[in-house]
Amino acid sequence: MATTAQTRPWALSRRTQGRLLRFARQIPSYLVLLTWCGFTVFAIGWIAMSSFKTNRQLFQEPLKLPPQLRFENYSTAWNAVDMGRYFLNSVIVVSVSVFLILAISAPAAYVLSRVKFRGSNAITTLFTAGMGIPYPLLFIPLFALMLNLQLDNTLPGLIVVYVSLSLPFTVYILTGFFITLPSELEDAAVIDGCSDYQVYWRVMLPLASPGLLTAAIFNFIGLWNEYQLALVFANTDKTRTLSLGLYALRNALQYTGDWASLFAGIVIIMLPTVAIYVILSERMISGITMGSLK
Repeated sequence: MATTAQTRPWALSRRTQGRLLRFARQIPSYLVLLTWCGFTVFAIGWIAMSSFKTNRQLFQEPLKLPPQLRFENYSTAWNAVDMGRYFLNSVIVVSVSVFLILAISAPAAYVLSRVKFRGSNAITTLFTAGMGIPYPLLFIPLFALMLNLQLDNTLPGLIVVYVSLSLPFTVYILTGFFITLPSELEDAAVIDGCSDYQVYWRVMLPLASPGLLTAAIFNFIGLWNEYQLALVFANTDKTRTLSLGLYALRNALQYTGDWASLFAGIVIIMLPTVAIYVILSERMISGITMGSLK
């Protein structure tokens, strides 16, 4: 008697049917992600395209490519307010903050993930709970503290605030990476005569470089675009960052209606984060994947 597969050559195997069924179940998720991705690319592309138009072209032909690239819009956005100072402030604040965040979080995460002592679980839980505290609840006590320390409306004060509020998330991320590293490497380093500090600095920290890069990218993007804390703790002409500079640019151009130059200012602000994400996205995704496996 002929088998079912012989009488029906078009029949699919159970494995193939299972794969098709799993793919069909994932179609709604793929559609949502594809829609969100397309909207994001369209929004960024439209903003960049609008920054090279005149105001008349922007309103009359919003979806058409500009017939001529108007780079003077960027010059107007740069010179309408002190954008150069704001850009330098953002570079200084974000770079120093990210460096200090990693310098403090990496050893803390290593100790919490590799060393078991009384209270280690409570400290880890405390760091995790710190991620759930809304920033507005901390405005008044932090402002009073910065005022007493005479660090209000200063770049060092803003750096202190950024570092302190970014530690819970960074420690949580890096703890997951250090947990995935095999303990046999530590034992081998100790047998070779390394001290605890040498084990951390020469063996474990280089192996955790994907996690450090991932944490650095997340913190850089978050702090570069941060607005609320900068508005409260650094709201003077000498200490404003680019996020506050965009608001100042909007106020400077609101009476002239120069929307094309305002779009140029938006491109200036988001260009560094987009460039860093595009260049390092593959390493960041691989780092996240490695940190999720044990």
